Amino acid sequence: MEIADIGSIDALPAGTLVIADVSEPPSAYRLDIAIRQASARQLGGLVFPAALLPALTSQNLASRGGVPVLQAPGRSASDLAVAIDRMVNSQAADVLARARFAMERVRAAAAGTSENPLDTVLAAAGEALGGRVELTTDPQVDWAADSAVFIGEVPRGRLVFEPAGQDGCAGDDAAGLALPGIASVVSKVLLREVQHRFAPRRTSAELIAQLVVAESARVESLADQAYRLGFPLQLSHVVAWVEFTDPGDTSRHPPRAMQSALELYALELFESREELWHIAFIHDDALLVSSESPGNGDHQRRLREVAAGIADHAQVLTGGRWESTVGLGTPQMGAAGLRQSAAEARIAAETAIASGRIGRIEATDATGLKRVLLDFYASPISRELLEDLLHPLDSLDPRKTETAVRTLLAYLSHRNSPAKAARELLLHPNAVSYRMRKITKALQLDLDDPDTRFAVELACRVRLLGAKTH
Repeated sequence: MEIADIGSIDALPAGTLVIADVSEPPSAYRLDIAIRQASARQLGGLVFPAALLPALTSQNLASRGGVPVLQAPGRSASDLAVAIDRMVNSQAADVLARARFAMERVRAAAAGTSENPLDTVLAAAGEALGGRVELTTDPQVDWAADSAVFIGEVPRGRLVFEPAGQDGCAGDDAAGLALPGIASVVSKVLLREVQHRFAPRRTSAELIAQLVVAESARVESLADQAYRLGFPLQLSHVVAWVEFTDPGDTSRHPPRAMQSALELYALELFESREELWHIAFIHDDALLVSSESPGNGDHQRRLREVAAGIADHAQVLTGGRWESTVGLGTPQMGAAGLRQSAAEARIAAETAIASGRIGRIEATDATGLKRVLLDFYASPISRELLEDLLHPLDSLDPRKTETAVRTLLAYLSHRNSPAKAARELLLHPNAVSYRMRKITKALQLDLDDPDTRFAVELACRVRLLGAKTH
C-alpha cells in the first residue's frame, strides 16, 4: 500500500494498493491515464479520498483492466492508509470476534427481564466493545443513517461509541461493524417498551376520537365502552384541536411520520402531568384532551401550555416547514360536553386559518353570538336542518358557493338592502342585485318572510363559521 500522486503510479510495483494523494477529484482525462497505468502495472487498486463521478470511458477501462477504483470522500489519504492497515493486519480477526461477541451480548440482554431494558442493552454493548455506548437524541435522524434508532417509524436518535483503555482502535473498528445491528436491537426494545407503557391510553384515545365524530345515535354506546375501559367521562374535559398547514402549499397533507412522532412526544410529556391527558388523530388533525375534576381553575390555561409545547415540537420535527394552528374549546362535563368542547376547538382552529391567522392559538369565546352558533353547530340535527336550507347552492363549485353564501349573508344582515350589502362587499349595488336574483331562484325561499330570513341568516353564519370551504 502506498500514498502516491496519480502521475507517478507507473513506477510502483505490481499488487500495490494506491491511495491517491489528491484533495480534489482528478479530471476525466487524468483518471483515464491513471487507470491505464494501474492496469499495465497490475496494481491492486486505486483509492481516492474524494467524491468521484467516473465517466463511461473510465468505467470501461477499469472493468477491462481489472482495476478496482474506490472512493472515500471526506477522509484524508493518511487517515485512509491507517484505517486500511488496521483492517488488514492481525487486528482484523479480533475486530470481527469482538463485534460478534457484542451482538451476542446485546441480544441476550434484550431477551432478559430487566426493569430498564434500554440501559441494560447499552451497558452490555459497551462492556463487550470495550467502552461506552450511548443513545443521543436526534428527532431528525435519517432512517438510513449509521446506527440510527427508531421507535416504529419515529426517529429517536443514534448510537455513539466512546472507547476506553488502550485498545481504542480495535474497539472503534468493532463498534463500526456492530453499532448498526445494536441500533436495530435497541429500536425493537424501545418499541416494545412504548407499546407496553402506552397501550391503554392509545385505546382510550381511539375511543375518544370515535366519540367526537360519531353521530348522536352512537354516543350512548360509545360512552358505555368508555366507562368499561375506565375512562372517566364524568370529569370536566377541555379539548384542543390542532391543524397542520404548509404555508408554501396549503393543499399538502402532513406526513404520517410526523403524526407518529408527535403522538410519542405527547404521551411521554403527559407522564409528567397531574391531569389525565389523551392525544388522538382525526384525519390530518390532532386532538388533545385534558380531563380533571370539575371546578378546577385554569383548566384551559393548562391545555394551552401543553398544546403550545406540542405545536413547537411539530416545527422541530419538520425543520420549521409546517405551522400548527390550535383551537381551544371550553371545559365541559360528560360525553356531550366532550363533543361540545371538541366542536368549539375545531371551529376556533378553522376560523383562525380561514381568517389568515395560521400558526396561532385561538380560544373559544365563552359568550356572545359565536358561542350560540357553536351550540347549533355541535348538534348534528340542528346543523343538518340549517345545511338543508343552503343545500341548493352546493351545486356550484366550492369557491362560488362560498361567494354566494357571503353575498346572501350581507344582503340579509342589512335587511335585504342591495346598496348596504354592496358597501360591505365592495361591489356595485347592481352586482348584488344580480347575484341575489340567482340565489333566490336557486333557494326557492321567500326572503321577505321574517322567520325564513332569520333561519337563512343563521344557516349562513353557521356555514361560514364551521367550514373553511364548501
